[in-house]
Amino acid sequence: MSEVHRYLGACLVAVVMCAHVLAQTPQPFPRPGNTQPPPKPAQPTSPPSTQPPASPPASQSPAAPPRTAQPQPGKTAPPASEIGFPVYPAAQFIASYDAGRGQRYYIYGATAPFVDVVTYYRTQLDERGSVVFKEPPTHMFEVGRFREETMAFPPGVTVKDWTWGGSQGYPNPVPKGQPQRFPTIVMIVPPQPQGK
Repeated sequence: MSEVHRYLGACLVAVVMCAHVLAQTPQPFPRPGNTQPPPKPAQPTSPPSTQPPASPPASQSPAAPPRTAQPQPGKTAPPASEIGFPVYPAAQFIASYDAGRGQRYYIYGATAPFVDVVTYYRTQLDERGSVVFKEPPTHMFEVGRFREETMAFPPGVTVKDWTWGGSQGYPNPVPKGQPQRFPTIVMIVPPQPQGK
């Protein structure tokens, strides 16, 4: 695999992992007894205009909401046969996402320090892996061949330190879930089944 593909894959992994934390927090559902409508935004005041207001086009349809990857708190972890790689002991399943091209990736939170998780995967995968980012520390184990024409991500395991730079860790998406934050995040991209 070329260095360019490895670098681009690592960048994409980092962006996807950061997108979850930076995503806007969803608003809670209305509760019984709360019948007040949400407050309407204030209308901007503008000076009177001498031109008539523009009319919207007749065939304008509402825009579709953007598709965002949402965490799946409370969902059960996928079976080991679906993952294809070992999961760090005591790691908690956070979510899975459609990676495109028939691939999924799985996010797990670990309470162990980054170095311990990297050491575990070095032993389990019998692979040294590569440091793809020094800041924040991100280690990638590519296991299997990346086929650009059929894959969105190379199969493997990526470990990221979420305590770098004084961060408190990756927030647990499960309401009142323990721990409240994970110091280390593991992303697993399973190998594609043979024949794909």
